[in-house]
Amino acid sequence: MNIVIWLVVGGLIGWVASMIMKTNAQQGLILNIVVGIVGSLIGGWLIAPLLGAGTVNQNDFSIGGLLASLIGAIILLAVVNLVRRGRVR
Repeated sequence: MNIVIWLVVGGLIGWVASMIMKTNAQQGLILNIVVGIVGSLIGGWLIAPLLGAGTVNQNDFSIGGLLASLIGAIILLAVVNLVRRGRVR
């Protein structure tokens, strides 16, 4: 059941992050899920301790954990845009 939650929440977080970074037209469903999951890992590792929030993997499904995942996904998209285009956008 945990993998289904990863896919659903990762897809939603990746989609919202791509809307914020204006890369939604370039990404499909699979890439949104990948960005959401990898961004959640980044957010859980870097951002969640700063916010004092847990992550979904720690059975802490909270607003702070989702916010940390979203920030991680935005950071991931910013780095990808920087590498691909030479600017964050």
